[in-house]
Amino acid sequence: MSGELKAGVVGAGVFGGYHANKYASLDGVRLVGVLDADAARAGALADKLGVAAFTDIEAFLAEVDVVTIASPASTHAEVARRALNAGRHVYVEKPLALTYADGRALVDLAREKGLVLAAGHQERAIFKAMGLLDAPETPIRLEAVRRSSYYPGRGTDVSCMLDMGIHDLDLAMVLNPSMPMSIKALGRTEHGPKLDEVTTEIGFVDGMDFTLDCSRLDEGRVRTMRIVYPSGEVTLDFMAKSFSNTTRFPLNPDYAESPDGKDPLGASVGAFLDAVRGRAERPLVTGDEGLDALDLALRVEKAAKG
Repeated sequence: MSGELKAGVVGAGVFGGYHANKYASLDGVRLVGVLDADAARAGALADKLGVAAFTDIEAFLAEVDVVTIASPASTHAEVARRALNAGRHVYVEKPLALTYADGRALVDLAREKGLVLAAGHQERAIFKAMGLLDAPETPIRLEAVRRSSYYPGRGTDVSCMLDMGIHDLDLAMVLNPSMPMSIKALGRTEHGPKLDEVTTEIGFVDGMDFTLDCSRLDEGRVRTMRIVYPSGEVTLDFMAKSFSNTTRFPLNPDYAESPDGKDPLGASVGAFLDAVRGRAERPLVTGDEGLDALDLALRVEKAAKG
């Protein structure tokens, strides 16, 4: 697809605002509208950016070439299905869907129609900027911590695993191509039926152990990962944008100042648009990879519920 792309964003909340502002700032793409079931919220974001506000999805899809879905997770599958059926390229914020069957259907539909389906796991851009995606070794152990405070109405229509921990599951699988095999997990709820806290240990086929401490019941935010390789280890602090490295391979110490490191969302959206234009073979995270992360997150949820 060549020429200017017309973009639209579904969801006028916090993440929808991030995506809408990103499209509005990029060359070669024009943000034309924002869709939200709440007309006032859609109007407020649309007015800020000088674009149209929509509450009707058919009218919205008639005006766009590419769609970002940043509405509540419970709506992702249905909105993505309608957009793909309308012939639109789709970027879906995580999670891709709420069930494996729905996610699988989206991947198959995009392939059938020859459309780009991208998943919003932007932290892959950070690993790319660091050089971790080109590391010559496979990790033997991963330890991730992802904790934050509880924000009513923000991601709470799903568990903390589908809202937060799914990022670390995606990162683990991109670092280790062998399959997750065994899963042990504990979970608890405090604000309703969805899991608010999960600790899990996942064994991969090649022997790698992966532990994840995921919670939205903490004070403040913690985002860390320890990656143990045969030749040493890398310890990251995502919040401080810093890392230490004792391995034998070089990583970029200035990754936080690189384009991808400074703006992972922009890198992810840009890769999606490059795939739509045919300038790249794939987006940063494909629909299939988003489905793999969803599948593992659902398996962890099941284990945590006993």
